[in-house]
Amino acid sequence: MLLAIDVGNTNIHFGLHDGQTWRNTWRARTAPLKMGDEYAVLLRCFFAEDGLTFDDVSAVAMASVVPALTATLTQMSARYLKCELLNIEPGVKTGIRVLIDNPREVGPDRVVNAAAVKTMYGVPAIVIDFGTATTYDVLSAEGDYLGGAIAPGISLAHDALVNQTARLYKVDLVPPPSPIGHNTVHAMQSGLFLGYVAMIEGLVARMKDGLGAPHAKVIATGGLAPLFAEYTDVIEELAPNLTLDGLRIIWEMNQA
Repeated sequence: MLLAIDVGNTNIHFGLHDGQTWRNTWRARTAPLKMGDEYAVLLRCFFAEDGLTFDDVSAVAMASVVPALTATLTQMSARYLKCELLNIEPGVKTGIRVLIDNPREVGPDRVVNAAAVKTMYGVPAIVIDFGTATTYDVLSAEGDYLGGAIAPGISLAHDALVNQTARLYKVDLVPPPSPIGHNTVHAMQSGLFLGYVAMIEGLVARMKDGLGAPHAKVIATGGLAPLFAEYTDVIEELAPNLTLDGLRIIWEMNQA
C-alpha cells in the first residue's frame, strides 16, 4: 500500500491507500523537533488500530513545507518502512507546468493539489486550501499552474487581533447573528468570519475575471473548508483528501 504524507505547518496528514481507496487517514500535530523514531512510534500506533503493520507499506510519497521534517521523515521511511520516499520537489514529474516567475518558489503542496484537481475535477479551476495560511491556486484551461494568492489563515488573523490589542479576547470563529455587531463578540465575529467569507468571494470573483473563465470550478480543502462552504456558494466541491490524492496521482505517474 502507498503511504502518503502531507506535512503542513500545523498538521501532518497521513493516508494509506490500498490501490482502490484510502484505507484510513490520520492527522498529527507538526513538531519540527520531533525525531523520526517518535513519528515511527506514532505511525505504528495508528496502523495497529486498523490491524496493519509497517510491512503493509510498499511505497511512500511526501509533500512537505517544513524543511526540518523533510529529512526526518525521509530517514524514518528508510529505517522503519524500508521504502525509498518520493519527495515532491523540482525534477519530479507532476503533470503540471508551473508558469510563474520562479517555479521553485511554489510550495510542493500547491503543486500536488493542482495535480489532483486537474485529474479529478478538470480545468480551469481555482483551489482554496484552508491551512495555517489560506492559499488560492489557479489552473488554466490547459491545466497549467498560473499562480494564485496567499492570505493569513483565519486562526492566524484571530490570534494577531487578540495578541496585538489590549481589550479584545478570543471568540468562537462562527458567523454572528447579524453583520452589524451589537457587542464586542459579535463585532469580532463579523469582522473575522464574515470578513473572511467576503475575502473568499471577492478573490474568487477577481481570479475568475483575470482568468477569463467565469465558470472555473472552485475546489476547497483543509480543516475549515466545510465551515466556510456552508456560508458561501462560490465553493463548489469539498475535497478533504485533496493533497493525499495528489500525492497518489504523482506517485503513480512516476512509476511509469
